[in-house]
Amino acid sequence: MIEIDWGEEAGRLRASAAGEADWNAAVASRLVRDGDKVVADIGCGGGGMAKALAEALPGATVVAIDADPDVLEQAREHTAGLVRCELASMDEGAEPLRRAIDAPADLVWASASVHHAADQQAAVDALASLLAPGGRLALAEGGLPARHLPWDLGIGEPGLELRLDLAQDRWFKVMRESLPGSVPLPYGWTEALTRAGLTDVTTQSVLSETPAPLSPQRLDDVVRQFQTRIERLTGAGHGHGHGHGHMVVPDEEWLSPEDVDTWRQLLDPQGPHFLGRRVDLAILSVRSVHLGNAPR
Repeated sequence: MIEIDWGEEAGRLRASAAGEADWNAAVASRLVRDGDKVVADIGCGGGGMAKALAEALPGATVVAIDADPDVLEQAREHTAGLVRCELASMDEGAEPLRRAIDAPADLVWASASVHHAADQQAAVDALASLLAPGGRLALAEGGLPARHLPWDLGIGEPGLELRLDLAQDRWFKVMRESLPGSVPLPYGWTEALTRAGLTDVTTQSVLSETPAPLSPQRLDDVVRQFQTRIERLTGAGHGHGHGHGHMVVPDEEWLSPEDVDTWRQLLDPQGPHFLGRRVDLAILSVRSVHLGNAPR
């Protein structure tokens, strides 16, 4: 089974909130409307979007909600008093979320959180029920895999990043199956929003591109993201199969031994192939935001 220890992920989520500030600000500006008074970020992680929403809506009540106290503490520090932070889980249905927000919401945002719910449709239903008449639910789920590396790195077999994406997809399948009471969602997110009773459902995908050469900070962010992904798939530095640390990983070979060795060399700061010294890494991503409106 795979079990994510969100407390150990809290620092990474805080770093992601800071690193994605520009993306969050751009998306928040598209989502908010004049007159929005109550906004909620469900599964807020490091609080990046909650902070962006609060900055886009001065005077509105913005509530950041997460199920893990360590993650919520990181969000509280990151948002620095701009939002109200509350502990609640969407796995427990709508009522704990409703109490945490304490008013019908004009906008509910949930990014990469619904796919961690055992019953994703039930989670979407719960989020939709939090909306005021005419309110909007925005789910950031899916898109296209990000691209950072050249196809041929001069080390290992070409196509390394493509194989990493495939391995992560297999990992995700097992993660979903490991959730207690896991229920399949055999249709797309727009259909899930429609089944939750929302109208005018659509998707807006946001392309982000930072060409090579990356700034030292962005390059460091990319290297750390790869480090996290490889640790997740190999159990390196964490409890492997014993229920401790970052997560429990089955005795499964997500990556070939050859690719694991290549990644070891690419992520070794002392080695000759360290990614952090390359000038040809870039950032290209497409993230999808699925939108639905509550009937008036």
